[in-house]
Amino acid sequence: MPSPRNKPLLIAIIVAAAIVVLILAKMVDDRHENARLQARAEAMTGGSVERGKLAFARYGCGGCHALGGIPQAHGSVGPPLDGIGGRAIIAGKLDNAPDNLEQWLQNPQKITPGTAMPNLGVTPADSRDLAALLYTRT
Repeated sequence: MPSPRNKPLLIAIIVAAAIVVLILAKMVDDRHENARLQARAEAMTGGSVERGKLAFARYGCGGCHALGGIPQAHGSVGPPLDGIGGRAIIAGKLDNAPDNLEQWLQNPQKITPGTAMPNLGVTPADSRDLAALLYTRT
């Protein structure tokens, strides 16, 4: 039995250990959720989230759009893209479905002439990868 002098120290150690366990559990849960979202997004689109991250940087998407977890994606010209996977509508008029998102990414001017979103020459393969990345953001 601890002495009365050491009781506060013992309580502090137990509380600290509990906090560490909670933090580790949250990290494991977050990793599991991210893996689940990635697998779902890749199955929906046929694209690759990892290639989508590379395409996002290559096309300079972060110059106009903010997207958490992507370096240099702090743009404010276009809408922030976090949460896009949970939105009902994309581009202001299309049902949020993989085919529509991919078409928008490939040719936004055809869908909404005059939109601020430029045609960047996004290939069909890159649009699948970008869609996979975006659908991890719910």
